[in-house]
Formats: sequence, C-alpha cells, structure tokens
Amino acid sequence: MTSIPLSTPDKTNPITPAGLASLKARYDHLLGTERPEIVEIVSWAAGNGDRSENGDYLYGRKRMREIDRELAHLAKVMKHAKVVDPAQQPDKSRVFFGATVTIADEDDEERVLTIVGDKEQDAGKGRVGWSSPIARALREAEVGDLRTVRLPGGTKEWEVLSIAYPEAS
Repeated sequence: MTSIPLSTPDKTNPITPAGLASLKARYDHLLGTERPEIVEIVSWAAGNGDRSENGDYLYGRKRMREIDRELAHLAKVMKHAKVVDPAQQPDKSRVFFGATVTIADEDDEERVLTIVGDKEQDAGKGRVGWSSPIARALREAEVGDLRTVRLPGGTKEWEVLSIAYPEAS
C-alpha cells in the first residue's frame, strides 16, 4: 500500500482498503449466493415447459444477465484499483487521498468530508470521490488555506479548518 504522490494523474483509480474489501464482498455475494440461486430458479422454470410466457424463466434470465454485467464491472474495477492506505500517508499536514477534512464556507457553515475512491463515494455520509470538484480543489491544501470550488450553481470558497487521517492499525 502506497501513498498517492502530489502529482497524481486523475487516471489512477485509488481506493481505500475498506473500499476494496466492500467491492470484494459484493463480488463474492453475487458470485457465491445470488447467481447460484438465480441459476436454480431458471433451471426449474425451464423444466416447466413453454419458456416464452414463463415469468420465472424470463425474469431469471434477465436477472442473471444483470448479475453477470455487475460481476464483470466489479472484476474490472478491482483489477485496476490501486489500494492506498490513508494511515500510511507520510505528509499528514496536507490534504491527500483518505484525508478527513473540516471546511467552512463564507457563512461559517462547516462540513466534514473524507476523500475516498470514486467507487466508494457517498455524499450522504460525507465521503467524496477523489475526482470530484471539491476533492480536486482541496488536494494539497493545508489548514488555513482558502480553496475555490466551481460548482454547477457557481463558485464557492471554502477554508480548511482541520485535516485528519486514520490511525495505522
């Protein structure tokens, strides 16, 4: 596990160890549980005769294609992912991948964001993707820096109040 250098191109696919574990768990669940269940249903439904009007068969085949597509997508994402452990970040005084950053806007409204891989982002939980506009604006910022973020509704300025990284386990 490595840190992401200052000049990281946006073409990398960084992901936290927890994010990769989550993707792997989803892959394993689809492959080991859901797909075999659907295969069993399709096999049973195929034995019931006319397949053209057999809802179990048609739905099962459709669901199996969806699962196969998701499995292929997850396999591709995991293959190209670069696992980065934020706890191993050498310079913890600046915002890099995995940082939890407290920022405040002009109205002193504070937000706490954690910069994670694009495949593990969840805005509702304050987890923003590495390629998002706010994450790009915050990269390499230090406490006290002002950063302007271009958003669809216009520009907004944020001040970095604090930067934290998870502890090494």
